[in-house]
Amino acid sequence: MNQVRLLLTFGMLMMLGACTLGPNYVRPELVVPMAFKEAAGWKAAEPRDEVTRGAWWELFADATLNDLVSQVEVSNQNIRTAEAQYRQSEALASQARAGLYPSLSGNAGMTRSQSTNLKAGSANSPVTLNSLGLSASWETDIWGKVRRQVESGNASLQASAANLQAAKLSAQATLAQDYFLLRVADRSHQLLTNTVTAYQASLQLTRNQYAVGVAARGDVVNAEAQLKSAQAQAVDVGVQRAQLEHAIAVLIGKPPMEFSIAQITFNPSLPDIPVGVPSALLERRPDVAAAERTVAAANASIGVAQAAYYPDLTLGGSFGFQSSSLGQLLSLPSRVWSLGPALAQVLFDGGLRRAQTAQAIAVYDQDVALYRQTALTAFQEVEDKLASLRILEQEAGLQDEAVKAARQSVDITTNQYRAGTVSYLNVINVQTILLTDERAALAILGNRLTAAVLLVKALGGGWDSHGLNEVVKSVAATGESVVQ
Repeated sequence: MNQVRLLLTFGMLMMLGACTLGPNYVRPELVVPMAFKEAAGWKAAEPRDEVTRGAWWELFADATLNDLVSQVEVSNQNIRTAEAQYRQSEALASQARAGLYPSLSGNAGMTRSQSTNLKAGSANSPVTLNSLGLSASWETDIWGKVRRQVESGNASLQASAANLQAAKLSAQATLAQDYFLLRVADRSHQLLTNTVTAYQASLQLTRNQYAVGVAARGDVVNAEAQLKSAQAQAVDVGVQRAQLEHAIAVLIGKPPMEFSIAQITFNPSLPDIPVGVPSALLERRPDVAAAERTVAAANASIGVAQAAYYPDLTLGGSFGFQSSSLGQLLSLPSRVWSLGPALAQVLFDGGLRRAQTAQAIAVYDQDVALYRQTALTAFQEVEDKLASLRILEQEAGLQDEAVKAARQSVDITTNQYRAGTVSYLNVINVQTILLTDERAALAILGNRLTAAVLLVKALGGGWDSHGLNEVVKSVAATGESVVQ
């Protein structure tokens, strides 16, 4: 008992004198502007403004889009890949946490042995030894190696959780972009269908004019050529639409041959998107959060590398029974036990530990640079999309005016042709201008919708990095993930 007390006292003194090697983590400094340059006149975020939180795609008020996005998280294979990577990080964090506790093992065995005396030319009788026991060992974390491993594992787990959210956001945004471009393709097809109908009427007009000798044969040929060109454009739109439909099918985890989207009347409205301030962006972007958590993991790894310079103290003990008679195995005379500390220190490693520490520091410096670059890219993406939406709104207004003017020009020129005051080439010219302007207006609409989706994505899609703390707490308490 005196030996046990001495050993326990020694272990407690060692734990009281324990320290944690390596630098304590401090988030790297970033140069964060007070406001976005392109946000002048834009909708500011209010304290209770939750427009872009959670199901951000509902901002666009499209039931079909809502249904499609709800299928992405369940069936998209890239998200499943990220989810599997998260579970790997979760398991690694649990492995690191297990190092804080002692290990206990049990053993039972029976051996039969015989020794031979070669000089005497004789052999002893075979001996049977039965054993049953328990053994325990605990590596005391004097230098904080295990604590730093746990710290690194938890930070890596949070980074993986943020990466999973980034994968979800990316897939959702890609689907929304493809969906809106598909709807714009439907609008283009409808426009070209209406144009074909108008050109057919123009062709009949020229034929009538030619029949009464008012128009030349060349007018009829030009009208036929114009009609065929419009019909070819209408068919060509189908290629883009089919490819977008196939892309959406893959995003929701379905074979393209088993998926289709029906054409509907599409009259979208662009929502107001609150942008907030740049400092809040760092908490709302999952890729920025993942980069910052990777820095924290790398910082903890420096302490793990530095702890290798110091000796490891392991406390171990065993208790059990050994007997040559199975019937007397559990009797008091068969009892055996051992208890004691073990100290291990590497005396020479050819500079291995120094190199490992230098590598850990270099990895940390690299991750800090990546974190800062990720934050700068996040600021750039928001500024880009704010500028795109502002400029495209101005462009859309001017383009709408151009379409109105082109329609008036077509009406006037067509009436002049009926009166015989202009040639049919004038009609073809203004009709071509109208079609070009109308298709340009639809292209601008597609660009505005895409820019709106990308702005929401650049703002983090309503995600908040504060939830990462709950990830580690939940895994530590129950071993279950809270990532959704």
